[in-house]
Amino acid sequence: MLDKAQYIVVEGPIGAGKTSLARRLAQRLDAEVILEQPERNPFLARFYHNMERWALATQMSFLYQRIDQLAILAEKADAGRRVVSDFILDKDPLFADLNLPADELALYQRMFHATQPHDMRRPDLVIYLQAKPETLIGRVLQRGLDAERRITEHYIERVAQRYARFFYGYDAAPLFIVDAEVLNPIAEDDDFELLLERLRNMRSYREFFGYAV
Repeated sequence: MLDKAQYIVVEGPIGAGKTSLARRLAQRLDAEVILEQPERNPFLARFYHNMERWALATQMSFLYQRIDQLAILAEKADAGRRVVSDFILDKDPLFADLNLPADELALYQRMFHATQPHDMRRPDLVIYLQAKPETLIGRVLQRGLDAERRITEHYIERVAQRYARFFYGYDAAPLFIVDAEVLNPIAEDDDFELLLERLRNMRSYREFFGYAV
């Protein structure tokens, strides 16, 4: 699967390591890397301080950023470049559904459907990183980003639950689920090499990768 995939996405909740793994994969595969840029969202820090007040502005800023990134991705793909990214647009409503009241959610949904590219490319492979909320919050606190200092474990838990629900029914691309609770392909070379081997040998449309207990 890996050797044929030209457009690869690494996804997962906050703190799962999707951006770091996307970077490492892109480097190994000599691919272009297209990443979310949360530091360029001017509302994000305010959102974590007052979620009710700033949820819609934060959501819309991310939506348009992701659409702009997809346009760049399409240009790279049209030029014959392999691409690794750390997001799929399909997951954008996950956060809207979690954070917005009903009236703002309805407004967001209209904007989402109106702005979604009609010729949007679908990934050839999606890698989904899973981990427990307590592990995720520990990693978030460890990286020490100013905008994330107010994130709570309760919020991380809700995000992780929404991701699990989203990917439970995801069938838009082959899906490789990684237990990032026990595997660390970002920091551990052996885990990274094992991940690559399993991806190359992937035959099913959906597979799970974790150590046997």
